[in-house]
Amino acid sequence: MPTFAIAETNKFLKVDMVKGHPVKLLLIHPANKTRTGFLNDHSTRFMPLGLGIVAALTPPHWEVELLDESFEDFTLRPADLVAFTSFTSNAPRAYEIAARYREAGIHTVMGGIHASMFTEEALKYMDTVVTGEAEGAWPEVIADFEAGRIKRLYEGGINDVDKIPHVRREIYKYPYAYDLVQTSRGCPWGCEFCSVTHMCGKIYRERDVEDVLDELEETTRPMVFFVDDNLVNYKKGSDERAIRLFKGMVERGMKKHWLSQAALNFADNEEVLYWARKSGCTIILMGIEAENPEALKDVKKNLNLKRGTGSYETVIKKMHRHGIGILATLIFGMDSDRKEDFMARGEFINKSTLDAYQCTILTPLPGTTLFDRLKEQNRIVLNNYPDDWKHYHFIKATHVTPNMSQDEIESTMHEVWLNLYNKETMRRKMFRTLWNTKSFMTAYWAYASNHNYGRICLEGVPESNVAGSGWKNFKHRLYLKFTDKVIWLIYQLVWTRMIRKISANR
Repeated sequence: MPTFAIAETNKFLKVDMVKGHPVKLLLIHPANKTRTGFLNDHSTRFMPLGLGIVAALTPPHWEVELLDESFEDFTLRPADLVAFTSFTSNAPRAYEIAARYREAGIHTVMGGIHASMFTEEALKYMDTVVTGEAEGAWPEVIADFEAGRIKRLYEGGINDVDKIPHVRREIYKYPYAYDLVQTSRGCPWGCEFCSVTHMCGKIYRERDVEDVLDELEETTRPMVFFVDDNLVNYKKGSDERAIRLFKGMVERGMKKHWLSQAALNFADNEEVLYWARKSGCTIILMGIEAENPEALKDVKKNLNLKRGTGSYETVIKKMHRHGIGILATLIFGMDSDRKEDFMARGEFINKSTLDAYQCTILTPLPGTTLFDRLKEQNRIVLNNYPDDWKHYHFIKATHVTPNMSQDEIESTMHEVWLNLYNKETMRRKMFRTLWNTKSFMTAYWAYASNHNYGRICLEGVPESNVAGSGWKNFKHRLYLKFTDKVIWLIYQLVWTRMIRKISANR
């Protein structure tokens, strides 16, 4: 039973605590049920960091529970207040679950990127919506709820990073592979397809390094994902800050393997690379997006344009010298793209020394300049909202381009995925990474990343088809048998030790 006696006063809920019982907050991270996506493997089911911050901002007399549908299907359970976060693609699921609680008379709240970017819609399905950053609104939400005067809308805005609390990690009861830590917020670049600048502002706001290190010491998992949009920023002193962070991890004896997101400038300073690797950096997710300047112009990827596409290989080689791999993001479906450009981008990936690659279809997310432009041009074809949001997972064409129809985008993309995520390509990439980085961990991590992206992009395609017709050739069959044994050996020597560490901390 709920631990509050609830009565309605003037359209607001008046709440009186039942003596001797704690107040219960249920945090829900919904999952998109239309595709498996990142749920295909434990290593890609990331903890909802925002809900950990909400939990930390909640007073200690509240009982806080997390329900993460990445691991556990929703069932109706007792709560006094239910709070959701969601990306665009799982927003319909959040609305579906919220309806169950609203029918039961339990107050629902939604925050996060989708609610912040499409607030009017969220207000139709939730009792309360919080926009912007939780630190600027959540304490008021709780106080108002306890006083029986909770409002429909709270604006958290953009806050001083000193207000960011250490994440309340005991709520993460599921077997996540990574601990998530954020060291900064904000991005000045304003790429057309990205909503980060709109959500978190144009100015880099960096947390105190010692505070970040203190929070890192609270993590228990052997792998860490720094979720900054750009771990080494472009502002003056960012290199020195990064070095202090990485050196601090070494000096405090943290034995972590970590990855993060960074731009091309990550490789500018050899000392940054040295200490990044020494502190456990294994692979960096980097926004390459395209090898074609025209495509970069289409989406206003000005940083890469300024540096030039010819700088990519230089960056990769510098990182490889320090044993660090690159997980590159590549986008397909820009305005100037034709079928031959899709194939050329795939060939660029194949021939490059990139270690892993996330290849997605350009998707107009709410809150982006891209969404506003394509909506104005009447080019978004999946626009039956909120139901169609479930397709905004980057694997389906949601719009048309001047040169390609929706069907042509999807069929050509499928062909590219088959060429890049087949066994031969992925294994040759892995051995090349091993040669370039001299690191079994980096090579296997890159291979595992490609394997997971392949399963996501080619969901429902039989593995025999993904392998490709070339495997009928005796030479290819021999290669497959040989590499099966090598991969098994690397898995046993490197990855199983990591899994044992993860299991020990669950």
